[in-house]
Amino acid sequence: MPQAHKWVYQFREGSAKMRDLLGGKGAGAAEMTRAGMPVPPGFTITTEACRAYYKSGGKFPKGLWEQVLPALKILERNAHKKLGDPKDPLLVSVRSGAKFSMPGMMDTVLNLGLNEDTTKGLAALTRDERFALDARRRFVQMFGKTVKGIDGDKFEHALQEAKKKAGVKTDPELKPEHLRSLVARFLSIYKEETGKEFPSDPVEQLREAIDAVFKSWNTERAKTYRRMERIPDDLGTAVNVQMMVFGNMGGTSGTGVAFTRNPITGARELYGDYLANAQGEDVVAGVRDTEPISALKRHMPKVYAQFERYARQLEKHYKDVQDLEFTIERGNLYMLQTRSAKRTGEAAVNIAVDMVKERLITKKDAVARVEPRQLEQLGAASGGAVFDADTAVEWGKQGKAVILVRVETNPNDVHGMVEAKGILTQTGGTASHAALVARGMGRPCVVGASAIDVDVRQRRFSANGTTIKEGDEITIDGTTGDVYVGNVPTIEARSLNQHPAASSILRWADELRRLEVWANADYPRDAAKARENGAQGVGLCRTEHMFMEQERLPIVQAMIMASTTQEREKQLARLLPIQRGDFEGIFKEMAGLPVIIRLIDPPLHEFLPSLEELIRETTHLKDTGENPTLLAEREKVLARVEELHEANPMLGLRGVRLSILYPEITRMQVRAIIEAACDLRKRKIDARPEIMIPLAGTVAELRTVHAELKPVAEAVQKEMGVKVPYKFGTMIEIPRAALTAGEIAQEAEFFSFGTNDLTQTTFGFSRDDAERAFIVRYLEQKILPRNPFETIDEAGVGRLMAIAVKEGRKTRKDLEVGICGEHGGDPDSIHLCHKLGLNYVSCSPFRVPVARLAAAQAAIGDSTKDK
Repeated sequence: MPQAHKWVYQFREGSAKMRDLLGGKGAGAAEMTRAGMPVPPGFTITTEACRAYYKSGGKFPKGLWEQVLPALKILERNAHKKLGDPKDPLLVSVRSGAKFSMPGMMDTVLNLGLNEDTTKGLAALTRDERFALDARRRFVQMFGKTVKGIDGDKFEHALQEAKKKAGVKTDPELKPEHLRSLVARFLSIYKEETGKEFPSDPVEQLREAIDAVFKSWNTERAKTYRRMERIPDDLGTAVNVQMMVFGNMGGTSGTGVAFTRNPITGARELYGDYLANAQGEDVVAGVRDTEPISALKRHMPKVYAQFERYARQLEKHYKDVQDLEFTIERGNLYMLQTRSAKRTGEAAVNIAVDMVKERLITKKDAVARVEPRQLEQLGAASGGAVFDADTAVEWGKQGKAVILVRVETNPNDVHGMVEAKGILTQTGGTASHAALVARGMGRPCVVGASAIDVDVRQRRFSANGTTIKEGDEITIDGTTGDVYVGNVPTIEARSLNQHPAASSILRWADELRRLEVWANADYPRDAAKARENGAQGVGLCRTEHMFMEQERLPIVQAMIMASTTQEREKQLARLLPIQRGDFEGIFKEMAGLPVIIRLIDPPLHEFLPSLEELIRETTHLKDTGENPTLLAEREKVLARVEELHEANPMLGLRGVRLSILYPEITRMQVRAIIEAACDLRKRKIDARPEIMIPLAGTVAELRTVHAELKPVAEAVQKEMGVKVPYKFGTMIEIPRAALTAGEIAQEAEFFSFGTNDLTQTTFGFSRDDAERAFIVRYLEQKILPRNPFETIDEAGVGRLMAIAVKEGRKTRKDLEVGICGEHGGDPDSIHLCHKLGLNYVSCSPFRVPVARLAAAQAAIGDSTKDK
């Protein structure tokens, strides 16, 4: 007989190394069981089973249920209880658990196994009818909402009504008689919504709950979260079936979530939330105000000492900060979960450096562990207050900054949390859903702000006599927990060089990386910021940005309006000293480092008023008959704009084509560049210009322009009696240039990939139109795995880059190759650039630290780092 596929593992059969198969939760429970910790017995249904479930159209794969039943028997043996036994009933939790942590995104069912008989048995056994009825109330509510998709508000409303009727404020104050009628109400809601009685057979309950957890892998909120965290959709979730232990059995019971270090600051202290006489979902949902974990030390010092010992043991074992869930049932501690903790950027760098000092991890481990985006996180955010996730999305898509304000968040709010700049909640603690998810996203979050009173229906909140209505600006500080009225200017993040832990991480990263990190800088101030952040050169200086400045634009416009070369050169002579000054400032800041200057690239009409604006203006002047002089002048401009007008300007007269038609413009630019370099070298300041000819698609274009410009560079050096180390190169942004790179390298001494345009021309997408009109839909429908304007499309654009590098270096061995598109600051694209053998990546000055870290991680080969 062939051996059946193994879909189910007892906790004692697994280990931390089986995370792909057992998911994070299952692997954690298995590892704690192996370490001899008090873990309630249970078993895990594998992620493989989930994938097979989807392949078979939402049906259990062959043999799965046949393996669940004997696994349940083993669980019953270990628990010394039976599912459905009216005298001593076993109750279980059914929880999801993917490879990567997705807090609150998938479904959980607790207290499974309760019916009329087992509830009575539980009441007799515990001598606590209130506890048994409350457990059943919670089970019906959770099963109805999770398994059957009943609107949770229906149960919540009935619960609030019951408390009102009983004259109490909190759930624990409800007495058995109140809970009996509440359970009956919940069962009738279930029947009204489903048309069926609530299932009384615990085995049927278990089957339906497992099915619901598999289904929850593909809910909208789970898909949104995966898209944001870049978690693949095809991993699937494991399902963990585990004996229930109860934190709501009186004063010696409780539940909590704690971190082995502070996930906000990184301080080495137990940090988290504890709730006496409560179940786990009360902490995570944030519906009750929690106490700090230190409160457990006061209530139960022995249990606290035991927990502290396990926390230290687990951190040492995993060599990382752990996020632990635990329950205390009548003085007995049970460990439910351990996983790598979500943390802020501040905490991430501090913890990594501290662990190196403690000799827990190596410098290489520390560099691999900090996510590049964590270096960008700021602690504060400002925006208009909004009170539901859909409004946050709607306003965010319109470009408005928003702060999502809720009583508490739940997993269905995740799409709004993605769009918001920050999150503010009235209830909940440091381990509530809002705090966990926000930390993972790098959003500032203030939770449990009990001083505020949120009224979602009226769309406002109030605090200390001040009322904030929807749309009013507020600022929240995720580090201090302060909330301010208005848009309080947040202080620019201090330079990472002044942050001891971050500068250590970056120093270690620099020792490990091969790729250099340069910066895109159009002005001396950009270059100064780039140097401050550790840039090793300027990979792109866009000269047209200098032309757009107010005092220069009239000269540029006069040059474009000129009808003869002679007239144009007259205006260019006025621009020459201005351009020379620009380049001098950048060369001075980057003394001794290379500076790549791109010659004029955009179409000339971009420097003139728009066609629509001119038509409107001339029509108005004609209609009113006022100011004939101005009319004549505007008509002249209109005629020139119409002459320059193109159907598709991004593929029209720009880049190298402008240099060929109007060589006098780029002659002036080259003169300005070399004169600036000569001036500085005379003053013993090392200037190293590299002149980039953009948009070349053929070697002939490059040869033509090179022949026009090289004599200018040589003449200036001769005139000034100074030698300048300079290069001529090109930007590879046309597929043909990549495919004929061997020829192009005959003329170009360096290549720089302009991946924004290379992506547009490879896909045939106009970026602005694509991102506005259809990219989002493409991502949702998995037509594209990633937005190609954010991360390089490896199969298409990446392949063209690989051809260009290989062919270019075949012609010119020492060819310098870099990238200067926006992808230069994207960690995944940086990994590709490392793999392709580029010399450098160039990104915005502010993203230089991110690129330094990502380049080091590429060198380490740490592309499979846990999310």
